[in-house]
Amino acid sequence: MSTMHVDGAPQQTGYQAAESKGLSVTSLVLGIVSIVAGWTFLVPVIGLVLGLVALRREPGSRTMSLWGIVLNTVVLAGSLIFALVAGVIGLVLLPIHLFW
Repeated sequence: MSTMHVDGAPQQTGYQAAESKGLSVTSLVLGIVSIVAGWTFLVPVIGLVLGLVALRREPGSRTMSLWGIVLNTVVLAGSLIFALVAGVIGLVLLPIHLFW
């Protein structure tokens, strides 16, 4: 909060507004928990969106939001690769008579 001094210049009254880092921290935590707990799709998507929003809204916590984006992207890419490999293996192991 600032008040006006006698000469018209703003004067600080002892505290400054704390910078919000909630979106960046949430993105980072969701990325870490997604890796540890194995959450593969919905939670990393939310973390990725929060990280991208945090890049614009919270410039002071850019590092945390970038790490959140990276971790959530890695989890999403890993889950997509796993799903593709599982699908291909499943198709290969199907009995041949299903195709005739």
